Amino acid sequence: LHAPEVECISKGKAHKPYEFGVKTSIAVTNKEGFVIGAQSCPGNPYDGHTLLPQLEQIKQFTAVQPEQCFVDRGYRGHEVKDTKVFISGQKRGVTRSIKKALKRRSAIEPEIGHMKNDGRLDRCYLKGAVGDAINVVMVAAGHNLRKILNKLRLLWLKIISGLMGSFIKPGQSAALNLA
Repeated sequence: LHAPEVECISKGKAHKPYEFGVKTSIAVTNKEGFVIGAQSCPGNPYDGHTLLPQLEQIKQFTAVQPEQCFVDRGYRGHEVKDTKVFISGQKRGVTRSIKKALKRRSAIEPEIGHMKNDGRLDRCYLKGAVGDAINVVMVAAGHNLRKILNKLRLLWLKIISGLMGSFIKPGQSAALNLA
């Protein structure tokens, strides 16, 4: 019933212990939540083994080696040397600012949820392993476009409300009088 490249991925959650599909690796900026790297990982590899290729993809796309990386506990046992990797729950070498950034890491989970629901990452209609890889990249691009459009929408509302505020005289009500 499934395509040959589909694997059973154990999630370890009570409400959904298994998912069928291809594991994806997504890199998101820590503050804005923009996706800067996305790739499919066929064969259901261990999370720690997907970190180095993801960081190399980020370096290839942005021409900058990330200084810090914040990951969950599934990434223990990685082979990363150039980037300082902080695992959630880590106690050694964690300053206040790093602790704050580790708390910010939990904001990535809703981003992935939005990509699954709004971006249709939960279901791939493209064929084969190449289709899976294309789907992940296109969902990441669509997610970034939605974020940019939301920022532009907020900017437009600020501009319009600023213009409307300049037409209103001091002491005058902002309500329109259509008499």
